[in-house]
Amino acid sequence: MSLSDTEIRTIEQHANDIRTTIISMLVAAGSGHTAGPLGMADIFAALYFYILKHDPQNPDWSERDRLILSNGHIVPVRYAAMAHAGYFPVEECLTLRKFGSRLQGHPERERLPGLETTSGPLGSGLSQAAAFAYTAIMNDERHHVYCALSDGEHDAGNIWEAALWAGKNKLRNLTAIIDRNNIQIDGYTEDIMPLEPFADKYRAFGWHVLEVDGHNIAQIVSACEEAKAIYEKPTVIIAHTIPGKGIHEIERDYRWHGKPPSKEESVAFLNELRTMQGKIVSEHQ
Repeated sequence: MSLSDTEIRTIEQHANDIRTTIISMLVAAGSGHTAGPLGMADIFAALYFYILKHDPQNPDWSERDRLILSNGHIVPVRYAAMAHAGYFPVEECLTLRKFGSRLQGHPERERLPGLETTSGPLGSGLSQAAAFAYTAIMNDERHHVYCALSDGEHDAGNIWEAALWAGKNKLRNLTAIIDRNNIQIDGYTEDIMPLEPFADKYRAFGWHVLEVDGHNIAQIVSACEEAKAIYEKPTVIIAHTIPGKGIHEIERDYRWHGKPPSKEESVAFLNELRTMQGKIVSEHQ
């Protein structure tokens, strides 16, 4: 399925709105992760505004697609996407990490409708997603299961156990989307625990492998559509992203993995995103 220029522009605008909200909520919280959420904004905009079968007014709809967030620390991007999609008021995003808030620093399933799992320990999400997918096949349910996960958490052995199990069971209704931003909290992935040849490892475990530019909406959507057409194995989409995408000063800087912007920094960051919004509109006119 090919997207029109209008559809691409609309999703890009949603992604920019999501990035703007991420900056505002991190400043309000005074803590949280910046680089990963900004880098995944295009993917989450594509998911919530085009790819996922879901209903913000009925978050427990039985036929909804399931989205599992494995690297729970990037949850600001999911909260922002959900808010802009209509799950709750955008203003509530400013309660991030506050006592009593539904929007904790890691997602908690019982606090907020629309979350499938509680996540925190890295490496667990793919196992959970595989279980969702396996159960759906057993029950002859037709929804799709997506799992967003990071490259750095592939240091955890649990992910590879899940990958092996999902391949063995030919979980055709499972699509994993890896944020391949090449950073983790202590530095660059290839310095700390090299992952390459990344794609070949998943192929060896029985997965259909796709690689995309994680900031190209058309490529993201096309890959997810292709994944649903693969009937004999699960699909992994290795999405090459830029950590901190949208804020030139912090792009590709691993030190922003778990660092929030200050109020002073946020002024420049938000201005940059406002400028980007104007460019998105002009480029598609």
